[in-house]
Amino acid sequence: MNPARLTAPVILAALAMPALAAETYYTDQGHTEVRFGWSHAGVSMQTGEFTKATGTLVLDPDNVEQSSISVTIDAASVSTGFEALDKHLKTADFLEVETYPEITFVSTAVERTGDTTANVTGDLTIHGVTKPVTLETTMTHRGEHPVGAMLDYYKGQWVAFSATTEIDHQAFNVGSFSTGPISITIVTEMKDHE
Repeated sequence: MNPARLTAPVILAALAMPALAAETYYTDQGHTEVRFGWSHAGVSMQTGEFTKATGTLVLDPDNVEQSSISVTIDAASVSTGFEALDKHLKTADFLEVETYPEITFVSTAVERTGDTTANVTGDLTIHGVTKPVTLETTMTHRGEHPVGAMLDYYKGQWVAFSATTEIDHQAFNVGSFSTGPISITIVTEMKDHE
């Protein structure tokens, strides 16, 4: 038999084989925090949180640069621990949540910076304004959840990471005066099933 006739089908079959599938993970609401902080006129540092956020991570562990993440935050879930401030932040003076109910982040590039770190650049949309931002991320876990042996809910594969960035809230038309940069920290555990 002609070896060339054997080689061609083998090559074609190899090319037709799918690449190893990327891993898909979904945020676990009970273990996801989107915190933000700002300077109150230089007198003290204040903090708040968005309590409702959902996200999807498509992770290619062999080629991290091909990974992607998208996050949607319920703007009305803003919580500072002070009800009057929460109500004010929801108005047209700031987030205008009735008109702009969602804050979104959609990645556009991933740059691996270490064994467990990466810079994730993407489009952040707040108050109808979209700007590029870069999240400095650190993966803190990948694999079976340590609690999975005790609780069925935690069975399966999980990833966890933290991410930080700073934004200028006025660039998103949020607020009529500057409080300086807003620091944002995201901490999340994500599971391989919804």
